[in-house]
Amino acid sequence: MKKTLLLLVSAFTLLFVADSAKAQDYNTAVGLKFGGYENGISVKHFTNESTALEGVLGFRRGGLVITGLYEIHQPAFNTQKLKFYYGFGAHAGSIGAGRYKKLGGDEVFEDSKILIGADGVLGLEYVLPNSPIAFSLDLNPRVELAGPFFDLAPGLGVKYTF
Repeated sequence: MKKTLLLLVSAFTLLFVADSAKAQDYNTAVGLKFGGYENGISVKHFTNESTALEGVLGFRRGGLVITGLYEIHQPAFNTQKLKFYYGFGAHAGSIGAGRYKKLGGDEVFEDSKILIGADGVLGLEYVLPNSPIAFSLDLNPRVELAGPFFDLAPGLGVKYTF
């Protein structure tokens, strides 16, 4: 299933790379996010030049997590099309029974568990010149309120912008 989804998104992306050139900024982007705990589908929409709302539907072993983030974007390192972003948000979801890696060691859940928590985000995003493709690399510190525990999840995003 994951390979099929990745293949479809890659084909869709390549079609538009060959067909389209984008300006420096974009309004909306959809793509894939590969994280330390979940991999999923993301959608980002700018509400103005510097603020965006991002939603991630993340899949993990035996579970699903929905994350919403409010992000502030600023130019980074005097490099055109490179933006620094930071923000906050929340997540909700569930995981199945099993052993999970987390900051500071493994945790074992004998039953499925509800996940509810607060998130932060700190990252860089680069839009490829003359293409509708953007890449992002970020850290997502999060406090699990249903646990409770703290985690720091890295993430890599690939998005189609329009």
